[in-house]
Amino acid sequence: MRTLIRNGTVVNSTGTVAADVLVDGETIVAVTAPGVFTEADRIVDASGKYVLPGGIDAHTHMEMPFGGTVSADSFETGTKAAAWGGTTTIVDFAVQQKGTLLQSTLDKWHEKADGNCAIDYGFHMIVSDVNDTTLKEMDACVEAGVNSFKMFMAYPGALYSTDGEILRAMRKATESGSTIMMHAENGIAIDELVAVALAEGRTEPVQHGITRPPELEGEATHRAIQLAKVTGAPLYIVHLSARHALEAVAEARDAGQNVFAETCPQYLYLSIEDLAKPEFEGAKYVASPPLRPKDHQADLWKGLRTNDLSVVSTDHCPFCFKDQKELGRDDFSKIPNGMPGVEHRMDLLHQGVVAGELTLARWVEVSSTTPARMFGMYPRKGVIAPGSDADIVVYDPAAKQTLSAETHHMNVDYSAYEGMEITGRVSTVLSRGEIVVDGGEFHGRAGHGRFLRRDLCQYLS
Repeated sequence: MRTLIRNGTVVNSTGTVAADVLVDGETIVAVTAPGVFTEADRIVDASGKYVLPGGIDAHTHMEMPFGGTVSADSFETGTKAAAWGGTTTIVDFAVQQKGTLLQSTLDKWHEKADGNCAIDYGFHMIVSDVNDTTLKEMDACVEAGVNSFKMFMAYPGALYSTDGEILRAMRKATESGSTIMMHAENGIAIDELVAVALAEGRTEPVQHGITRPPELEGEATHRAIQLAKVTGAPLYIVHLSARHALEAVAEARDAGQNVFAETCPQYLYLSIEDLAKPEFEGAKYVASPPLRPKDHQADLWKGLRTNDLSVVSTDHCPFCFKDQKELGRDDFSKIPNGMPGVEHRMDLLHQGVVAGELTLARWVEVSSTTPARMFGMYPRKGVIAPGSDADIVVYDPAAKQTLSAETHHMNVDYSAYEGMEITGRVSTVLSRGEIVVDGGEFHGRAGHGRFLRRDLCQYLS
């Protein structure tokens, strides 16, 4: 099957050009001046539209156990929703439980995902039990195409690792060239603040944000950077939300250290005011790190422009308001942490283009090209170029839409952006040459997506 996408504006991280794109089977075979090719089995008219490399969401949590429940999107529903929003690859997290092996954890996540994903997928590994066996298994994970390992400075008693354990894992990562990903919040101090709040009868959702102040994210980020400096390990800070943490990352990058960071759309658009909504509505916005005061948003947008923030992912971890978020109605510390977002990341970042916060090229860079390079998928993914997978999004920059739970495709009963009016919308999505979304209809299928064995980060110096 040969597909010709014609009359569009191709947008790569290097800039824009009026060009046609020819796809043969699963692969892009030509990017040409308009009109060079005129025939194909299938023609997609992209007049007035952008032609982008498919989005890569490098931080999702499908079917993730947390707080006595499980995130609401399965690999099937979550990847279909991602495709609706122009994301054609996700990298999800396999979660090691204390006392278990990394290999059995990876096997379990393959069982969940294999045959169920509508788009391509890879895995990071969450390391929560650092011991001699785990450290040896990290090498086996790298051989299996999983070469990024997430650790937590938060959640004592569950996922938390001590500085000593982090140091050991970082030394192992240095040996293999793999990347340590860090949830950087001072969990020990946070737990103390939570205990004080509950003892004083402060139980409402906004306390989640108050007891996780930005200073404790900044402190943990600085500490993680110093541990990485001592060991020489590449470090990737996940879901950075606060200027305090951003300042630490910027300082390390200016010094030439292999430190990278992502932020998420919720930190660019939402704030602690959403956490403070009455009648328990704030529970919809409970995630960690928490939403910050609005004045942090300008710093994050600036960080994206200066490349101190390299990637925008979603941390998609949806829990329904009814029955799941309500577990913490009388105790904010029991509200499952996480928000839905995998379907709207590309659209929300396009609003940054509309508002003048990002260029078109930077939009593509932070949503597709850099994640591909960061996590060893480039040039197979992340670029419109001959030889790359035909993961392509035809995007209408003039279309209007209103975000709502009534129209989204994520398996969750609320939208964090309910009623938000935005400009721009996905028109057509190809995943490895197969049209999965077109004309407001889903044409994909569970099982189309393939597991991606990833190479090492391409940014290490």
